Amino acid sequence: MGVRVAVAGASGYAGGELLRLLAAHPGLDVVAATAHGQAGVPLGQVHPQLVSYGDLILGNTTVDELAKAELVFLALPHGASAGLAAQLPSSVKIVDLGADFRLRDAAAWQRYYGGSHAGSWTYGLPELPGQRAEIAAADRVANTGCYAVAVILALAPLIAAGLIEPTDVVVVASSGTSGAGRSAKANLLGSEVMSDLSAYKVGAHQHVPEILQATGAETLSMTPVLAPMPRGILAAVTARPTTAGVTAEDVLAVLSRAYADEPFVHVLLAGRQPHTAATFGSNSAHLQAAVDLSSGRVILTSAIDNLGKGAAGQAVQNANLMLGMDETAGLSANGVAP
Repeated sequence: MGVRVAVAGASGYAGGELLRLLAAHPGLDVVAATAHGQAGVPLGQVHPQLVSYGDLILGNTTVDELAKAELVFLALPHGASAGLAAQLPSSVKIVDLGADFRLRDAAAWQRYYGGSHAGSWTYGLPELPGQRAEIAAADRVANTGCYAVAVILALAPLIAAGLIEPTDVVVVASSGTSGAGRSAKANLLGSEVMSDLSAYKVGAHQHVPEILQATGAETLSMTPVLAPMPRGILAAVTARPTTAGVTAEDVLAVLSRAYADEPFVHVLLAGRQPHTAATFGSNSAHLQAAVDLSSGRVILTSAIDNLGKGAAGQAVQNANLMLGMDETAGLSANGVAP
């Protein structure tokens, strides 16, 4: 018998991906999967791909149901985790996939999310310096946002190395439709999304303060784009170098040193660009760098699976650390293609 875990929000895309990963995990056993509107329905009816749990009946999202577990994954909408987490016993470890506990600054929460700020937990991105040890020692961890993972992994080492200016960072990033959740929305209908690209939350995306907090960037302009694909994120991050003459080789050297021992972050060979398809189904991030011939700006490109490294895979990675397990248990660095 492995460590008992529960998934709240199991009927959603992130919850379903969590269960897919947990089905193959050697040390975690699912004892509860809960939902709201789908409570009482067999999981196989909601997620037909999850044959391992096809007969599992989705429970109601209650404290009693979740307290059966030693660790709970909260895959709930933003703002829904805090109240539930406050009622769970302190002996139950929690990984929150929502935004409720990511931000330290209450003013930033109010500005980008609105409502009451619940406080902050240990930030769940192990690849940041010193963060792995903090996660391993924590009982409450705030999982990263999906866009935030892609941008932070590209940006943080360069700001830390003093190679780029933290005051002029620009991000244009495209995401698959699963990033918007599973609830029915007219703008996410297939006939609306197919053969179309559209920007949204321009200049006001909620992951901006999270990126600033984690990287040390001072200002960041972000344009998110909805792409006609189910999953994946491709981010293009640009910034001014601190000195003239910075080359792509200089940038790649910093990234390579930062991630030399990381199992899930891969700095690609020169000339190879990240593809979202190459990260599909994995917990990997693929990075590349260039220097613009015209402006001299550093350009970083980053690809992840928004449901993998951007959500469920990252959550399992954090849980592994919190439970003293092999960090890579139940996770793959390899994508699925074609």
